[in-house]
Amino acid sequence: MTPFAPTAAELTMPRAARAWRTAKNFEAMALTEMLAPMFQTVDLSSGPFGGGEGEKAFQPFLVQAIARQMAARGGLGLAVPIFHEMLRLQEAKENPS
Repeated sequence: MTPFAPTAAELTMPRAARAWRTAKNFEAMALTEMLAPMFQTVDLSSGPFGGGEGEKAFQPFLVQAIARQMAARGGLGLAVPIFHEMLRLQEAKENPS
């Protein structure tokens, strides 16, 4: 069975909302790490802004913004299983067998 994204009712619970934010942030971070090498291979000197140190300095922010937008729209699908695993581990910790 494939786990689904949390419902709006589930996200009213503070623990679930916090876990969902954390899972989405983790997915955005993973996407940032995947996208960064792509941007490092782009020749910026022939672009409209001509590259330079300023463009190089702000490039990580652009990559991070793109990754966050991708994660917000479903990304790679990492957030859903991570969210469910986080909740499972929290429940196991509270209710040891």
